[in-house]
Parts: sequence; structure tokens; C-alpha cells
Amino acid sequence: MKISLVYISLSGNTASFIKRLSAFLQERHEDAEIEQVDIKDMVKEERPFYAMSQFFVAFLPTYLEGGNGLDNDLGDFIAFEENYKRCFGIVGSGNRNFNNQYCLTAKQYAERFGFPVLDTFELRGLNEDVKRIGLKIEELYGM
Repeated sequence: MKISLVYISLSGNTASFIKRLSAFLQERHEDAEIEQVDIKDMVKEERPFYAMSQFFVAFLPTYLEGGNGLDNDLGDFIAFEENYKRCFGIVGSGNRNFNNQYCLTAKQYAERFGFPVLDTFELRGLNEDVKRIGLKIEELYGM
């Protein structure tokens, strides 16, 4: 089985979480292929966006600087070729010190694209967050 995790990481927190989440899923399902789609690397390397062939989970940090949070590369990828139709939902991350703006960008994406906010975690996430979100992903993929 292939599990696709699509994300963007600005400060490295989301990338760290994806790495730990992938290890958790791989440990529990040795035969699973964990695909990590780093949108920031795609853009930096000038690789073209593509239509996802299967369902995926998106991960997005909260943006407080540099725009409204809606106009960025992850949003462009999700919109490309109607990828949003193959998105199970989004997991938001951020700093709880942001108060009402904690994970606001993920909520905006959910509203924009019509998929749910699956969960949230703070900064790099705790091991409990990795486990909780990993179990949700297993359920989404029917594992």
C-alpha cells in the first residue's frame, strides 16, 4: 500500500513531523510505501506540479507573515488538476501562542477546498501527536 503525505515546511517543523510520522507508519506496516511530497523542494527545483493518482493527506503550518495563508505553493498544488478531490483532509500545525490564529491556515484550506481538518499539532509535534495522527491515517487508508 502507498501512503502519500503532501506538505510544505517553512522552518523545518513540519518536515521533522513528516519524517517521524513516516517512520511510525513504516514501523507498523513494513510493506507500505510512504511517499513524502515536499512542495517547497518541488518549487525550489522547478519541478512541475502533477495530478495525484491516489488519495493523500496534506500538512500545513500556520502562516502569520508573508501573505494571507491562502496564496502559496501548497494551495497551488492542491488546486492543480483538481488534486483537492483526492485529498482526505489537512493536518495543521502552529504555535498555540497564536491563540485564535493557531492552525488558521489549515482551517482556511479546509473551507476553500471542501475537505476536513483532520487534526492539529504544535510546532514539531510530540510523540503522542505522531501516534494519534498516524492512527488516523491508517484508518483513512483502511489499514
